[in-house]
Amino acid sequence: MSDTEPTPPTASASANDDALARPGLWRDITAALRGETQDGTRGPLGRAVLLLSIPMILELALESVFALVDAIFVSRLGSDAVAAVGITESLLTLVYAVAIGLSAACTAMVARRTGEHDPEMAARSGMQAVLLALFGAAITGTIGVLMPARLLRMMGASEEVVAIGVPYTTLVIGGSVMVYLLFIINAAFRGAGDAGLAMRALWVANLTNIVLDPILIFGLGPIPAFGLTGAGIATVVGRGVGVGLQVFILVRGRGALRPRFADVLPDRELLARLLRIAWTGVVQYLLATASWVVLVRLLSSFGSSAIAGYTLGLRVLIFLLLPGWGMSNAAATLVGQNLGAGQPERAARAAWITTGAVMIYFAVAGGAMILFGPWAMGLLSNDPIAQQVGIDLLRIMGIIFVFDGVAMVMTQALNGAGDTATPSVLYAIGYWAFQLPLAWLLALQWDFGPRGVIYAIAAAQILVAAMTAYVFQRGRWKQQVV
Repeated sequence: MSDTEPTPPTASASANDDALARPGLWRDITAALRGETQDGTRGPLGRAVLLLSIPMILELALESVFALVDAIFVSRLGSDAVAAVGITESLLTLVYAVAIGLSAACTAMVARRTGEHDPEMAARSGMQAVLLALFGAAITGTIGVLMPARLLRMMGASEEVVAIGVPYTTLVIGGSVMVYLLFIINAAFRGAGDAGLAMRALWVANLTNIVLDPILIFGLGPIPAFGLTGAGIATVVGRGVGVGLQVFILVRGRGALRPRFADVLPDRELLARLLRIAWTGVVQYLLATASWVVLVRLLSSFGSSAIAGYTLGLRVLIFLLLPGWGMSNAAATLVGQNLGAGQPERAARAAWITTGAVMIYFAVAGGAMILFGPWAMGLLSNDPIAQQVGIDLLRIMGIIFVFDGVAMVMTQALNGAGDTATPSVLYAIGYWAFQLPLAWLLALQWDFGPRGVIYAIAAAQILVAAMTAYVFQRGRWKQQVV
């Protein structure tokens, strides 16, 4: 294939997409929400993007609602509690990095086998990814249980934050096996076109979490108030319930993935192929998320209020960002399935169509962040320093939010093709060679304070968006072997 294709499509790129308006659309949407498998290799592409995106958007929309609701509850416990959550979540992003890296490999392999109409190998690939996830969970869970206080102090937490945060950190990092399983099994569902089943699992997890959160934090009747520890218990239990539903679906054979007992036994060849894709996927997300850990450590120089404001502002940003992540997951599935079906140009068009939709959404969301950021931060915190840091984050990121969407879809499209190495290189350039040195200079050397960190984040996001779009445009990912 030529390195100069594809070109981004215009609104008239496909006459077939006019079929979005045909009478059966609502029927197909309800079928997708019920969990029926979607084949993205046939029919109008706009329709395929829509049918895969809707359950993924709804799946992550509730995740964003929970993140915001949880922030409201925890903020009532004071800035030290919010800082403890912020530091723990910055550490948990390292767990997410490994889980998402493995998920990228899982989605790519399951989608490719699904596109090749090989459901047996799709199921086996998904189960081998689960084995890798359990191995990773054993390592991170042990670290979380054995050294929570050391982890918090390493991140610059004050002794007050350590005192209130140790039980929470122990629960959340120690129980990270639930994070791994939720991510990996849902990645397998999505790769197979079962986005509706992935949505159900995450909805059950988050609804359980939302119900338990205020009860365990503040107490109810005979149930005592556990404070911040209650938030940790609710998180682990909610995720555990979601994983239970995933396992039930797999055992009952309700979706496209119908694993057999032999599929959960180690398969050296498949594990090696998964690791070949996964390790660069893990590096990719470690580069991105570890840079956020360094940024939190940098912000700790300005006190607990600065970390609290950054944490709360980030919760609002994530509330608006996650639906876009759901759409970008649709791009990954469609790229993988269409490459498996021998249709690379259709795969490229799917990614560009998704990018256009995400850009429109992120433009609206960015405007909302700019206009309503002060109101949101006033709702979440009474600390004036925390409020200002959060407002700065939302306003500055709101201006460049569209670039965040472009980077997200382009990265997921490359991951869906199995090319997890290229985004890793681009993240190393954008986040480590550019963002972190710039944040240090602006915040500490040029006295911009916390706002300097936010300026650096925004500048890096624009750079990463430009690089990922350019690489995708060249088209070398079409030759990726998975």
